[in-house]
Amino acid sequence: MNALKDRYPYYVANEPVYANADLAVTDKFTGKTTTRVALADDAAVDTAVARAVAATDAMRDLAAYQRQEVLSHCVRRFSERQEELAYALCVEAGKPIRDARGEVTRLIDTFRVAAEESVRMIGETLPLDISPRARGYRGMWKRVPVGVCSFITPFNFPLNLVAHKVAPALAAGCPFVLKPASATPVGALIIGEVLSETRLPRGAFSILPVRGEKAARFAEDPRIRLLSFTGSPAVGWDLKARAGKKKVVLELGGNAAVIVDENADVRDAVERIVSGAFYQSGQSCISVQRIIVHERIYEDFKSQLVKAAAALRAGDPKQEETFIGPMISEAEAQRLHEWIQQAVARGARVLVGGQRTGAMLSATLLENVPKDAPVCAQEAFGPVAVLSTFDDFDAALDEVNDSVYGLQAGVFTRDIYRAQRAWDRLEVGAVIVGDVPSWRVDHMPYGGVKESGQGREGVRFAMEEMTEVRLFVLRTIPTRSDPGE
Repeated sequence: MNALKDRYPYYVANEPVYANADLAVTDKFTGKTTTRVALADDAAVDTAVARAVAATDAMRDLAAYQRQEVLSHCVRRFSERQEELAYALCVEAGKPIRDARGEVTRLIDTFRVAAEESVRMIGETLPLDISPRARGYRGMWKRVPVGVCSFITPFNFPLNLVAHKVAPALAAGCPFVLKPASATPVGALIIGEVLSETRLPRGAFSILPVRGEKAARFAEDPRIRLLSFTGSPAVGWDLKARAGKKKVVLELGGNAAVIVDENADVRDAVERIVSGAFYQSGQSCISVQRIIVHERIYEDFKSQLVKAAAALRAGDPKQEETFIGPMISEAEAQRLHEWIQQAVARGARVLVGGQRTGAMLSATLLENVPKDAPVCAQEAFGPVAVLSTFDDFDAALDEVNDSVYGLQAGVFTRDIYRAQRAWDRLEVGAVIVGDVPSWRVDHMPYGGVKESGQGREGVRFAMEEMTEVRLFVLRTIPTRSDPGE
């Protein structure tokens, strides 16, 4: 494996900057400082935005093949540096190395799809002669870059969630400034290093680790035309309120539910759900948190799921066999452990897990959890899931909808009519039939409703958010022989 560098620069207007102030990045398993990154100040953020504004025309004027060349270069370089990227992710996020390698693959996939979409930003012709007054008029529309974008990304997918903002921006021709999560900035800075190797116009990108309290600068600056934020609902909605007239895309939290119908393949559902609930210690906004099982199969399902969860190996994320690594911090593990204890105090039963050592929290399953308990009603964002039963499919749909969130939901059923009813009735951004809500491919539309956010990601859909429709109307001057005159 590759060791991390002693220090990483931030990037302003495509150039690395080694500032005097820096930010310590810890190994999330050992708690020890493993590297440092340069910490940007207010002046650096202001300069980055100013240079991005100055680069707007040059970015807009890049030919499609030039944008594709930049993205293709990134695909090649990320492929060459896969193990380095995976190791950095494993250390700074505590993500098990196998999951870290998977995220690097998704990083590469996202840039590859963006390279393809960069030459497919199409428009349409639009017939306008819908009445006599519009005779002789023709129309067509295209999409144009919205301008400077600001991006704020969280700690849980430090590579792929950066990719889902940066790659579409480059494909669409938008300059950007990016604030990566303070806990996990290294991956984003490696992406910046690769971008600095390209011929992007000066000012096209800046990657600026700043402390969390400085995030508002990325929302409030009126020179920025779009804010795209992924993170907690409390922070996201506050930033939207500060954003003024700019476009805002929010990818926020969830307490994702999965329904296991009476006709489901129990073994298959258990295999998928134990992964969906506990991969990367449940630190995903679409991690399985609520498991709603038909009462006829509940005992069999529960027995198999508890056995599967108990068998998961926890420990050092650098070990190939590790499935569950540390949470992002001991404070977060303690917060979730307290939620579990609160639920138990109100009558919940721990089926497996429930133990904490430092930042390590064991895979935990609960039943008989009050619906308003935080571990059920709020976003757990850790390795815990709650089980409940149903005897009526429509009642199960109602239980899924009984949430302030609506990101994705999973439904294990072999009844096509029930699957379609779930698609019609569930108040979520996506319904995944035959799998867990944690499932995602990087070119599909991704986003939520209610407290889970607004707008959509997925490369083509993010490009639509980062562009505007511009219409062209052409009036044909009639000739004297025109029978319409």
